[in-house]
Amino acid sequence: MRKKPAVRSSKNKWKSVITSILSIPLFILKLVGDLFLNLVFILFKLFSKTYNFIITFSSKVLVKISKINKRLKKNKKVISDTKTISIYERKHLNIRYIFRKEFKKIKKYFQNQFFFLNYFKSEQFITWLKIVIIKVKFFILGAFVVGLIFSIYEIDRFMQALPLPNYLNSRDIPATTKIFDRNGKFLYEIYADENRVPVKLTEVPLIVRQATIAIEDRDFYKHTGFSLRAIARALVNNYYYDDTRQGGSTITQQLIRSALLTPDRTITRKLKEIFLSIWAEQIYSKDEILEMYLNQVPYGGTAWGIEAASQTYFSKSIRDVNLAQAALLAGLPAAPSIYSPFGTHPELSKKRQEEVLDKMAENSFITPGEVKSAKEVKLNYVTPHSAIAAPHFVMYVKDLLEQRLGPRLVKEGGLRVMTTLDLDIQETAQKIVSQNISGLRRLNVNNGAVLITRPQNGEILAMVGSENYFDLANQGNVNVTLSIRPPGSAIKIVTYAAALKDGFTAATLLDDSPVVYRIAGQTSYIPVNYDGKFHGTVPLRTAFASSFNVPAVKILEKIGIKNMLDQARLMGITSWNDGESYGLSITLGGAGVTMLDMSRVYGTIANMGVRNELNPILKITDFRGNTLPSPVENKEINAASPGVAFIISSILSDNRARTPAFGEHSLLEIKGKTVAVKTGTSDNKRDNWTIGFTPDFLVTVWVGNNDNSPMDPRLSSGITGAAPIWNNIMTALLSDKPDKPFTPTSDVVGMNCYNRTEYFLIGTEPKRGCPRYSTISPSPSPSPKI
Repeated sequence: MRKKPAVRSSKNKWKSVITSILSIPLFILKLVGDLFLNLVFILFKLFSKTYNFIITFSSKVLVKISKINKRLKKNKKVISDTKTISIYERKHLNIRYIFRKEFKKIKKYFQNQFFFLNYFKSEQFITWLKIVIIKVKFFILGAFVVGLIFSIYEIDRFMQALPLPNYLNSRDIPATTKIFDRNGKFLYEIYADENRVPVKLTEVPLIVRQATIAIEDRDFYKHTGFSLRAIARALVNNYYYDDTRQGGSTITQQLIRSALLTPDRTITRKLKEIFLSIWAEQIYSKDEILEMYLNQVPYGGTAWGIEAASQTYFSKSIRDVNLAQAALLAGLPAAPSIYSPFGTHPELSKKRQEEVLDKMAENSFITPGEVKSAKEVKLNYVTPHSAIAAPHFVMYVKDLLEQRLGPRLVKEGGLRVMTTLDLDIQETAQKIVSQNISGLRRLNVNNGAVLITRPQNGEILAMVGSENYFDLANQGNVNVTLSIRPPGSAIKIVTYAAALKDGFTAATLLDDSPVVYRIAGQTSYIPVNYDGKFHGTVPLRTAFASSFNVPAVKILEKIGIKNMLDQARLMGITSWNDGESYGLSITLGGAGVTMLDMSRVYGTIANMGVRNELNPILKITDFRGNTLPSPVENKEINAASPGVAFIISSILSDNRARTPAFGEHSLLEIKGKTVAVKTGTSDNKRDNWTIGFTPDFLVTVWVGNNDNSPMDPRLSSGITGAAPIWNNIMTALLSDKPDKPFTPTSDVVGMNCYNRTEYFLIGTEPKRGCPRYSTISPSPSPSPKI
């Protein structure tokens, strides 16, 4: 407890010492200031007396001269006769005599008025003068100490304002993110303001390094950060040759200026540049500095770094450039906007390239023969453009990356994103959509979208968000696969999955007859079939495959809307809110969904009841090769039993079961292949869907209009609209693939029923066989009894 005061006393002691030290210069300045004021006072008194004397003396002399002039005028006649003038008179009339006389008086006056001048010869004055000299010395010493302290402060402030050279390679320099398809084909690159692709120095050809050194800094491997020789050479060149301007900055200085400083042309910035260049040379090797330079300086436009420049101008990696191309690239950093081949004076780029080649020869990097050959090589530049393949998919991936990793890392992190997309499949699907929509415009169908996935893992193989992404006038950039649209009867797959789970079977007989549902406070709900007819008693298989509406509504009424909603969310519907009230029409598409939702739902059935999240990304790495986590976390969920999934797949792939509605030879059938498929059409034919799958592929197709306007009534589901697009794509996908029939699972049992083998979940099969029923021809919809 007694040690604390001692600590405080010690601190106070040090504070006192520091205060005393800092007070010495101030004391010296005060002492010298007092001396200076005294000296000024003395000089003022001396000058005052001298001034008064000069005025008085001048007045007396003028008066005397005036009197002499009067006397001369009065005695003019006498003076002319020199013989009659006495010697005395001539003596007193002489001007020199008068002044000599007056100066004798002046001398006496000075002796009387300035008697104190003798003081300057006295010992007392000499002693005082020595004291003054000592004070002046202390003044100079004080001024030096104050100047030193001020200089130290300014130097410290200068150093504090300097960025550390360590920041050159420790900072995250903006690097371009590139997106590829699953086979490594380039799709798109993302960057903020700087398109940059870092490369290692060992990956940069020797001719590129030599060209850069030859034109920018021939003494690069000799100087220690800045070169007086280069500065002198630039000054001489700029003085004698006005048409060509040279800079005296070394490669190190240019790197420092580009990476750490502003481009301001000030002496302070130049001093910082030189100081940091010397500092950087002590930290990094020459090769490290050259590598950072080649990766960080601008090469024109959005191209930063030698690799991005090579891709921008020649559409090739820097590893593959020839001598002529290397010389052009090396000449760009000095003035990218001037020397760019895409600039206002492209001829200057050729002139600069030839200058680089000449410099390379001067430095013995290449021979005169190589210079001549390189100058004759024609440089073919790629047309500047922002290439993008699969644009809707790319923008979808970009949004996912930004949500998970943040916009800055996506735009500046130099990521390499390997996606699940197959560009060949994507381009095929895009072509099919464009061709079919062109032919459907007569039916007021102006847009279409396709989503192709792999059911086993949810990988997205193709995403066509619209007929033409670049048709901005018709909102072609809108990605319909992400838009909420009514699914029509395509959503019945959820209703029947819930029904099978609840005890219904594929052989359950359903009543397709008129029905009215009265809802308190609302208009009565009267469901009707797509064809406007009723079909009597039909097995569930037929009702589902032929997409009869009335049986689906009656099933939903029996199992309950809540069971369907639970099943839908379990299978992947994310668009339906818990708090929203839904009616029986939901089974006919009364609630909107996205194509992503429907792909998850149908993918669950195609994958034998296991739901996978849709995944557009295989792998993400940064430009250093470090793997980053995927923005999509796949969690397999058992959303339906394998038996339910198999029975639904069996029903939807049964061409005979769908014949009553679509005919025996519809576009829903792929010859020689087992494919499950379901259609859907919303009210007033505003949306038309076709969704089908095999164990390996799931194709979801939508057609309609972005402005939600209805299509022509002549459009027929399964014949026109989405079905032809689906058929063309599925045929292309399966053309070289063997048929893969759906295999019965261990939790189902088959038995003969209605002249075919029907499958039942174990425990639901009829013990006495399937009941008989009589088929009737479809009848027109009678007026229901209210």
